[in-house]
Amino acid sequence: MPVRFVIDASALLAFVRDEPGADRVAAVLSDCVISTVNLGEAVTALVNRGYPAEEARRVMAAVRVDSVALERDVALDAGALREPTRSLGLPFGDRVCLSLAAHMDATALTCDRKWTALDIGIAVELAR
Repeated sequence: MPVRFVIDASALLAFVRDEPGADRVAAVLSDCVISTVNLGEAVTALVNRGYPAEEARRVMAAVRVDSVALERDVALDAGALREPTRSLGLPFGDRVCLSLAAHMDATALTCDRKWTALDIGIAVELAR
């Protein structure tokens, strides 16, 4: 079955912390993936909020979402997205999510409103 969504760290964190957007992420969780880069970003965000590292790992491991390792072509395309996303200042992790969505012909699901300003041929949906 094809994947319909690629979620970024902000969407995963909204789900884990039951923030606005959690319901939308929950509704598509069985039909989405996350890159290992974005999964690492989500763990980092929890650690930055005071979670012990092992607890942050356990929390993320408990979420039933498939993760996709960063493949060479996805990484190269994420790097190449720097120029068309420069005005928004998107970091590499965000561009990985977008690149993976493009490679999987899926929609990138995020909580980051600035992504809606993108016009790069990749479908983006806001979770909240």
